[in-house]
Amino acid sequence: MNKSFRFTLLASAMGIAMGMGVAQAENIKIAVVGPLTGPVTQYGDMVREGVRTAVEMTNAAGGVDGKQIELVEVDDACEPKQGPIAANSVVNQKIGFVVGPVCSGATVGGAAVYDEQGVVMVTPSATAPNVTDGKNFTFVFRTIGRDDQQGPAAAKYIIDSVKPKKVAVLHDKQSYGQGIASAVQDNLKKANIDVVLFEGINAGESDYSSIITKMKSQGVDFVYYGGYHPEMGLLMRQAAEQGLKVKFMGPEGSGNPEINAIAGDAVEGMLLTLPADYSSLPENQEIVKAFTEKGRNAAGAFQLTSYAATQAIIKAMLETKSTDPEKVAEYLHANSVPTVIGDLSWNEQGDLKDFKFDIYTWHKDGSKTAVQ
Repeated sequence: MNKSFRFTLLASAMGIAMGMGVAQAENIKIAVVGPLTGPVTQYGDMVREGVRTAVEMTNAAGGVDGKQIELVEVDDACEPKQGPIAANSVVNQKIGFVVGPVCSGATVGGAAVYDEQGVVMVTPSATAPNVTDGKNFTFVFRTIGRDDQQGPAAAKYIIDSVKPKKVAVLHDKQSYGQGIASAVQDNLKKANIDVVLFEGINAGESDYSSIITKMKSQGVDFVYYGGYHPEMGLLMRQAAEQGLKVKFMGPEGSGNPEINAIAGDAVEGMLLTLPADYSSLPENQEIVKAFTEKGRNAAGAFQLTSYAATQAIIKAMLETKSTDPEKVAEYLHANSVPTVIGDLSWNEQGDLKDFKFDIYTWHKDGSKTAVQ
């Protein structure tokens, strides 16, 4: 970690001029990095809701050793090329802690900057394995599982419960979508499920009739899509309009209430892999109440993984009695941390040692039902 950066960070975050006998309380800044603009701002909203609630509850209880936490929001529009730009903005503001980024592509782009500059980064939603694989990062963590955990969970359900004859696996050609689609395809093939089509679509387009025509000609009876809700919604609606009556399944990036307005009635029965609904746990009801009182929904895909990311950072500060990111990172690597989503511990590269994805059916009223 850059020594001058660390000194400045300690002076601003701790309010202590070391060796001078002067103390001045200042806020501890945590950046929330994710899409404030662009087509998937809803995922950024989910993360911000979780972080804000955790910070509000911490500040109301006295903060961290008497110091209040201040949130700084940084936009990366969920764009891979914006990942390093957002990261450099955090570094230039001398902020030592980040919850986010939200999207895998932007996280891959920014993680190297955070790690090189000694900024603790905890993503509550980026699931692509290449965020961490082979990187030897020290300051990068997740509070969500990886696509090579989520993909097999989806494939197992398809194999055991759906039992399709001909599957199309589609993706959005991005780190997140293509990565999880590949994991699903690989696991289906191992089980001798016939994947007749593995193909990418262009995110942001408005007409997917050509891929739907191709699926009809191949006799597809089940579709897995790796990507976000805008494209998933269009695929389902246009498939229904063109008479392709098949079940669709996607990852947590498709689990957004906004999909209902896009897909209409065609959304009914969509299958999803999502983090468990931690908002239903009895021990979390006080926290759920804090969400509800602010008009927030604790049951979304990323609200409580974001709350947990904030908890982990704060717990490490309290236990180390420090806001030095290096000490915080060392603590997280060495300890199990109790959070709203359970006790979390990380392996050497910052991935959770254990995480479970559940299977849900999505309904046209925006609700979801656990099926496994």
